[in-house]
Amino acid sequence: MDSKQLKIFIDFDGTITKVDVGNVIFKYFGDEEKGNEIISKLRSGAITARQCWEMLNDSVTSVDKNKLHQLIDEIEIDDAFYSFINFCKENELDVIVLSDGFDYYIDRIFKRENLSHLTYYSNNLALTENNKMELSFPFYDSSCPTSANCKRNHIINNSSDDDFTVYIGDGNSDKYPVQFCDYIFAKKSLLKFCEVERIPFFPYTTFNDIIKRFEELLSKKRLKKRHQAELKRKEIYTLE
Repeated sequence: MDSKQLKIFIDFDGTITKVDVGNVIFKYFGDEEKGNEIISKLRSGAITARQCWEMLNDSVTSVDKNKLHQLIDEIEIDDAFYSFINFCKENELDVIVLSDGFDYYIDRIFKRENLSHLTYYSNNLALTENNKMELSFPFYDSSCPTSANCKRNHIINNSSDDDFTVYIGDGNSDKYPVQFCDYIFAKKSLLKFCEVERIPFFPYTTFNDIIKRFEELLSKKRLKKRHQAELKRKEIYTLE
């Protein structure tokens, strides 16, 4: 398998990090009970990801910058993520992080972990002078309801017909984009979604599991693309 034809897309919150950072922040500074209700609405499909973020932000009255940084600095990443990134570098594998979270904390965590070289796409968050969080969604697409940052579009724009696409995720924002990928690593609610929708996947707990499976995949002369994913991608190509 030509490693240059293998494109890897990785979720951030709950996949690279051990918890969902966005949820931690909004529940801390907002109303936790109301936050749980809003997130439940998102998971049930009653509201979109963008609506969820905007509603969570509306529940926040004020943000203490020092406390925000403290919360972010306490977030841990998967212990084996470094090993995975080194593995990808050694095997010349393209890696792109796709997050429905926010650049504010991704930048801070990546800088702390010496991972600022990684390419990522996310929503934007800025702190205003009156201690509010200002959200913006530069990659929003109304046809991608599970993620305010349309992960599907990034997959389409950063791969070609010749590429074998891999997705690594864990949650709600990953449910739609995995339908466009050839090989899926899933855990938590994404795993359950794939089971229900009969989307083939490889279950994982940490990135160590993913490295072991990748070693097997790279040893194959040819990787067979997932037919349903190819059909999904063609649908989007015809719309463009």
